[in-house]
This record gives sequence, C-alpha cells and structure tokens, in this order.
Amino acid sequence: MERHAVIVAGFGFTSAATLGSLRSVLDAVTLATRVQPEALATLADKAETLRPLADLLHLPLIDVTPDAAGHLPETATQSEASLAARGTGSVAEASALAAAGPGAYLLGPRMVSPDRLATCAFASSAPAKGKTA
Repeated sequence: MERHAVIVAGFGFTSAATLGSLRSVLDAVTLATRVQPEALATLADKAETLRPLADLLHLPLIDVTPDAAGHLPETATQSEASLAARGTGSVAEASALAAAGPGAYLLGPRMVSPDRLATCAFASSAPAKGKTA
C-alpha cells in the first residue's frame, strides 16, 4: 500500500521580508501548483522569521541544515546571489527538497514575492511503498 506524498513549501528570504512577503509568495505558488503544503521549511538560521506563518497556518516548520559534507540539494534555479551567500542556487528550492526527503522533486521552479523579498518553491516527497502503520 502506498502512503501519500507530502508537499513541503520551501522558503528563501532576505532579512527585510515580512509576514506579508512570505504569505503572498506562498499563495502564488499554491495557486500555480493547485496543491496545499503540509509543512513549511527554510534554513535553520532563518526559521524564526518563518515561524509566524507556520503558526498562522497551523503547519509544522522544518529547519533545514546542510548535509554532513555541507551541501544542500541541487536546484533548478541558479541565482548568483544565492550561490554566493548560501552555496545553493535557490534556498527555497533546496529547503523544500531537503525537507521532503530522499527522492523528492520540485513541483515547479521557485516564485518570487511581489516585493522581491521572499521566494517559495514546493517539493513533493516520493511516495513510500509498503504497509502503512
């Protein structure tokens, strides 16, 4: 029996991002993908900024850290600013993929908030096969 895939919304944002910035880009990705996220994710050092949105939506917040080698998942987007600052082409995409787990895939490229202060991307976990508990 297969368990359903989990949809994770990954976020990247500047220190100037507001709850409105985060919510507007989440709403845009939700509209574009026609799915609702089941969790929010971002890099561990940014998590407290994202917590109010997670609390508002009653969704779990996943703090993402690089793997043992200091790497994050490969991303479709390759932002030079993000590569220089964080070592990944997209914090939003990398956060979504890392939080969704092995075999996860993006539902589309990241989107940018209207005020250009936040990005968001959705990733889906690979459905788990086998018996459910």
